Amino acid sequence: MKSKKLHILLVEDNPNDVIITERSLKKGQIKTELSVARDGQEALDFLYQRGHFAGVPRPDLILLDLNLPKINGQEVLAEIKQDEHLRRIPVIVLTVSKYEKDMVKAYDSGAAGYITKPPSSGEFLKIINTVLDYWRVAELPPA
Repeated sequence: MKSKKLHILLVEDNPNDVIITERSLKKGQIKTELSVARDGQEALDFLYQRGHFAGVPRPDLILLDLNLPKINGQEVLAEIKQDEHLRRIPVIVLTVSKYEKDMVKAYDSGAAGYITKPPSSGEFLKIINTVLDYWRVAELPPA
């Protein structure tokens, strides 16, 4: 088991999904630190350490919703994967979209995974725990 905290950037505009993710992380067996961006612009500002995000740590993992205000998740993903300093950060898409075209575009843009959010909070909690279990044992590239 890793001793270092896993820093996760959750890019999510749904307050209920943020709460479920926070609860799951607190109950999990992996040490985590969670940062939340509520829209695509805020996510990019966080990643580029702009404005009040100056000096924030680089995340080890990004959980990204596709349906975001300001800048959508597909655009955020594309920008992350085109930047030589950010592209190695694994991005897991967590979305309500079941459209094959969204999934294909996400993987083509470099997503490490694509997960459709279930309708119930209990099922969503199980999915978050499964994702965390995987990243507890997966090797991450250096920053």
